[in-house]
Amino acid sequence: MTELLTRCGAYTYLGAHPAEKGYVFRVWAPHARAVALAGEFNGWQSAAMTRTDGGVWELTQPDAKVYDGYKYVVTDADGQTVWKADPYAFHAATRPGTDSKVYDIGGYDWHDGDWREKRAAQPPVNGPLLIYEVHLGSWRHHEDGTSLSYRELARELPAYVKSMGYNFVELLPVTEYPLDDSWGYQCTGYFAPTSRYGTPHDFMTLVDALHQAGLGVILDWVPAHFCKDSHGLIKFDGTCLYEYGDPLKWEHAGWGTRVFDFGKREVRDFLLSSAAYWLREYHIDGLRVDAVASMLYLDYDRQGGAWRPNKDGGRENLEAIEFLRELNQTAFAVDPAALMVAEESTAWPLVTYPPEEGGLGFNLKWNMGWMNDLCHYLKMDPYFRQYHHRDVTFSMVYAFSENYVLPLSHDEVVHMKGSLRGKMPGDDWRQLAGVRGFYAYMLCHPGKKLLFMGSELPQWHEWDFRGQLDWYLLDDPACRATHECIRQLNRLYRRNRCLWENDRDWEGFQWLVADDNHNNVLVFLRRDRKGHEMICAVNFAPVPWDNYRFGVPKAAGYEVLFNTDDTCWGGSGCGLSAGGRIGVDDIPSHGWEQSLSLTVPPLGAVLLRRTNTKKRRNDEAGGTQR
Repeated sequence: MTELLTRCGAYTYLGAHPAEKGYVFRVWAPHARAVALAGEFNGWQSAAMTRTDGGVWELTQPDAKVYDGYKYVVTDADGQTVWKADPYAFHAATRPGTDSKVYDIGGYDWHDGDWREKRAAQPPVNGPLLIYEVHLGSWRHHEDGTSLSYRELARELPAYVKSMGYNFVELLPVTEYPLDDSWGYQCTGYFAPTSRYGTPHDFMTLVDALHQAGLGVILDWVPAHFCKDSHGLIKFDGTCLYEYGDPLKWEHAGWGTRVFDFGKREVRDFLLSSAAYWLREYHIDGLRVDAVASMLYLDYDRQGGAWRPNKDGGRENLEAIEFLRELNQTAFAVDPAALMVAEESTAWPLVTYPPEEGGLGFNLKWNMGWMNDLCHYLKMDPYFRQYHHRDVTFSMVYAFSENYVLPLSHDEVVHMKGSLRGKMPGDDWRQLAGVRGFYAYMLCHPGKKLLFMGSELPQWHEWDFRGQLDWYLLDDPACRATHECIRQLNRLYRRNRCLWENDRDWEGFQWLVADDNHNNVLVFLRRDRKGHEMICAVNFAPVPWDNYRFGVPKAAGYEVLFNTDDTCWGGSGCGLSAGGRIGVDDIPSHGWEQSLSLTVPPLGAVLLRRTNTKKRRNDEAGGTQR
């Protein structure tokens, strides 16, 4: 572990760092014939650098100062010259500029000590986790259409996210990238927060503000591939330095990107150093590792014979597997309470198990299967949902095989897939009811939760990274009611341990009705470690089911905690409101000796909590059933 911590400190040596006078510059280019430094400090004239051990080139520039632009002029073995940005730069020019910027990341005065102390004592992975996924450039705009800066976001984003009941923010990649259309997923600067919204210290201000508001920060991080822009990592010293040299391994053609060479120690150290950098220097609470599946399989998105088996004849990328294990070991050595989240879309086993047990070492994994199944189901005409009931139940077959996050992510509300609201068939009322019912089901289903920004408004249009969220929707009473419903559901989720304490244990879940496909109804129970229970009854049909009876394990009364069809949420008022009581009858049902009957509202969900009240008939219960 000491070795890993040493290796992940490469950013403290390579790049531009304050010297006794000016700055010292170091760059790794072992196959270059020559390397020179050019920048604003020397009139962009090439100044020869000196080769040192390990293929590192070095030069001290006494006139260099903060914000000076610079590049490395790299001459390859054939005498060809290319101007390269610094792979370890802490700051970069604002697009369309491509030069690196001198910057001293030290000296920021953090005010998040209370947050970090609390997080260390109570690691977030063990608690309720509600993640609000954000693309910084399109969350909110100025009147002139320009994006908010990091400091402006620091004044607005934390208050909004906290008011909505979320406790974490996940940021689409902020590592510097040249093309807006890539949303940050094709990086050039693995140590530089994008200059689109300000300086590195400005970004620290945003993270600090989120922490002071009691909100954690996850950074979307991309170690699988990088863009092919000439100023970036591609053929950095005239050779495939950062990428694989094998044409059958070096590219993801579907993305137009190059693949990191995970078998090269210096490349692994570059990536390990980047991960540690964000955790250490920016106090980031976790990393969501993008496109893990593309790293694990040699044949990922490669047809026919366009790939080569590993030494054992398999399709697994053994080098990438080892890197991922090193990555997670490094992250937890730097920060034992960190969240390391895998976007892994296959059935690869043991993603969230430690390496010593044969796992990859993450502590969370996106449940892509659940997301795909539910998106397919929600788009369907309710009449036909009965034939696809498996879409909403199959996830429980594997729900406890990993430590899952249930995402409704940016990928599902773009590229003609429609917004969350837009996926729902029917008129405005049915769409909004569908959003409320689905969200209640999502919060009650085992697993941590993630919702992409705008879904809570609820956004009509699918996401457009060039614009901003449709904030005007909050002027509409129906949208505002649904927005408030989501806010209150978030709060209910966080204060009820039975909805999150046993997320990885069958003891925390029990089907009560799993097979009522004809009515599009499912009912299940969640339980905490002390035996407290909550029942979630969901109706994915657009009609109410009166006197719906199902068996329950306890001969006690129940209280309605939440009804997504309440009129205060814009619903029709079908069924009991919050606070209404439901008695239990001595009528066997679904394998239990007792049962209860309630109205399950159209496209809605009802959440029930067991009380200590002795059983009694429904008509003796308090509350009003409409």
